[in-house]
Amino acid sequence: MIHPLDGVLVIDKPLGPTSHDVVARARRALREKRIGHTGTLDPMATGVLPLVIGRATRLATYLSSSEKVYEAGVRLGSATDTYDAAARLAAGGAPPPAPAIDREQVEAALTGFRGTFQQMPPPYSAKKVGGVPAYKLARRNEPTALSAVEVAVRELNLLGLEDGLVQLEIISTAGFYVRSLAHDLGTVLGCGAHLESLRRTRAGVFGLDRAVPLDDLDRDNESAVTHLIPLSELLPDMPAVRLNARGADRTAHGNYVSPQDFAPMGSGPISTAAGAISGGGSGSGGLRSGHRVRLMNEAGMLLALAEVGPDGLVRPSVVLV
Repeated sequence: MIHPLDGVLVIDKPLGPTSHDVVARARRALREKRIGHTGTLDPMATGVLPLVIGRATRLATYLSSSEKVYEAGVRLGSATDTYDAAARLAAGGAPPPAPAIDREQVEAALTGFRGTFQQMPPPYSAKKVGGVPAYKLARRNEPTALSAVEVAVRELNLLGLEDGLVQLEIISTAGFYVRSLAHDLGTVLGCGAHLESLRRTRAGVFGLDRAVPLDDLDRDNESAVTHLIPLSELLPDMPAVRLNARGADRTAHGNYVSPQDFAPMGSGPISTAAGAISGGGSGSGGLRSGHRVRLMNEAGMLLALAEVGPDGLVRPSVVLV
């Protein structure tokens, strides 16, 4: 049975709390233990933090792998060991003097950070080295021995440059470190740099337009819950298959479904891929072996995620009912 709190609540995280702090506050406010998030934001970062609640926690892996959009402020003039300005801002320190770097130089340097490339995570990060988070080793002045990871940046736009502060818009894959971008940009420019501000404006399909301020959750949790995105609206880019009663029952028990379990294509927003699966066709609705789909009942409720097999059978991998 689907619980009223099963879904995603998008929080506009303020400056200061960790992502774990936000989850803890949500658990208290909603009196629900099954809450997680789909992508960490550092304490100095603000913006979109999707919280998965109830049965939606089973979808966290799929939701967290989506593309992210950021607005970042990169301070030129000095590098820091954390790759950000957290220590300076906490101490109330002034920014470093602006180096003699112009917009054309920044544009040229940014060229190397577009597309797919290898990125070294920051030493102060949650990446694990021998099972230990790198930031714990860094705090003990122990070598982190991190390995570079492949990342992709679809768009990297220079929004402005004033008094040594570079304003960027970044559209990247999950796992991309904006702090590393800031540090590496300073290295390429030869002046040092660190991340001064970061705001995530979108995580997958979740944008600021659907976000709830964290304080609103504390003040009026009932009102905040009205912004909950139900399971049926999640993963909209994944093809959906509508099931008849027999198919819904088989799915609930974790059994495979076949074309005879598909409901007729209706006029609603959910389309069935019955013909494509049974016929193995192509086209806009075509599905082939290995494709992942959402299984919905005739009322439009999300029952499971499943994968199409080479035999045309659809086997549930994540059952939500």
